[in-house]
Amino acid sequence: MADKQIQDTPEQAAFREQARAWLADNRPGDPPVRLPQSALEIMTQEQLAYLQAWQKSACDAGLVGCDYPVEVGGGGKTDCQRVANEEMLRARTPYFPNIIGLGMAAPTVFYHGQDALKQRLLPRLFSGEDIWCQGFSEPGAGSDLASVQTFAERKGDKWVINGHKVWTSLAHFAEWMILLLRTDKSHKYDGLSYFVVPIRSALGKGVTVRPLIKMTGETGFNEVIFEDLEVDDAFRLDELGKGWQVAMTTLAHERGAGQLVTPRAGGMTNKSSHITTASALVRLAQATASDGATAADDPLLRDRMMQQFIREAGLAANQRRARVPALQDNPMRLSLQNKLLMSEIAQDTAGLAMDIQGAASSLYLGDPNAPAGGQWPMAYMNSFGFTIAAGTSEVQRNILGERVLGMAKSK
Repeated sequence: MADKQIQDTPEQAAFREQARAWLADNRPGDPPVRLPQSALEIMTQEQLAYLQAWQKSACDAGLVGCDYPVEVGGGGKTDCQRVANEEMLRARTPYFPNIIGLGMAAPTVFYHGQDALKQRLLPRLFSGEDIWCQGFSEPGAGSDLASVQTFAERKGDKWVINGHKVWTSLAHFAEWMILLLRTDKSHKYDGLSYFVVPIRSALGKGVTVRPLIKMTGETGFNEVIFEDLEVDDAFRLDELGKGWQVAMTTLAHERGAGQLVTPRAGGMTNKSSHITTASALVRLAQATASDGATAADDPLLRDRMMQQFIREAGLAANQRRARVPALQDNPMRLSLQNKLLMSEIAQDTAGLAMDIQGAASSLYLGDPNAPAGGQWPMAYMNSFGFTIAAGTSEVQRNILGERVLGMAKSK
C-alpha cells in the first residue's frame, strides 16, 4: 500500500498508476511447486524457473531497477523503485529470486565498477537471467569480516584465486559472485580487494560448490571452494586494496542503507513470504481452538500479539523517517536500527506463533494436521539466520553504540 505520509511527485504518481494497472493484469498465477519462505532458500530448478519468469516479466514492465540510468539497463527514474515495491507488496506478488543481485551486487557494481562492466552485468541482473551470490563469510571469518583469507595472486593481467567461502546463499544457481578477498597478506584492511567472479562457468575448473543442509531440510546455503581459479583484472571493482571500502557499500545496502541514496538498491520488499506478521498471528490464533475457546480469547496471548502490532508500527514509522534526508544526521542510525528490529520482530512473531499452536507446533511441512501447513515452525527456525546475516544482532548493537551514540568501544 502507498505510504500516505509521503506525497508522490507527479512522476511517482504516474508511475504508481502504471504499475498498479500492470500488476492487476499480470500478477503471476499460483506456482506449480511449493515455494520456500525466502528467496535465499530456493532449492529446485522448478522453483527457480517460476520465480525467474516472474522477475523477467516485472523487469520488462519497468518495475525493476527503476532508479538506475537507462544506459545500464535501468528505468532512469527518480525514487520510483520504492513505488514499485509498495505496489508489488500491495498486490502480494511472489518475491524475486535474484535478491542478492538486486539488493547488494547491483549498487556495488554501479558505484564501484567500470562503465563497461556495468553495461555488461546490470541488465541481466535486473531481469533475473543471471543469479548472483555473495562471497564474504569464511570458516574463520564471519562477524570479523576483515579477517578473510581467500587469496588472489597476480599473474599478469589475471589473478589466481584460492580459498574457501561458506554460508553462500544461492551459489548453486549463481552465474556471478561478489567476492571479497585478500591481495596483500601484510595489511588487514588495506590488503583486501573486491572482485565480481563468474562462478557457474568455472564449475569443475577452479570452482566447487557444495550444499549445506540446514535443520529445516533446506539447502539454500552452500560452501564454495576456489582452487587456482583465474579471473581477469577487469573484474576487480575499484582500486587494488580498496576492498574494505567497497564491501561497506555492499553491507550498507544489505542492512538497509540503500534506501538513503540514489539510485536505490533495486531490491524488493517482498523478499520473503507474508506469513510472519502480527496480522497472520491473529488469523492463526482465531483458527486455533481448545476447550471451546480460541487462542485469540486468551488475554495473555492477545497482549503479546498487540505488542507485535506496536513494534511493526514503530518499524514502519522508522522506515518512513529513513526516507527523509533532513533526518539523516548519521547514515547508519536508521538503517542499522531497521535491520536489527526487523530481524528480531520476525523472530519474536514466529516464536509467539509456536506458543499459540502449543503441541501442534511440533508438526512440520507435509503433516496434514500441521496448522498453517507447517509454515510457522519453518519460519521460527529460519528466523535465527536473519538475526545472524549481515552482522549479528550483537554486532549491530555494538556499531550503533560506538559509531552512532559515541559510546566506548567494546572489548
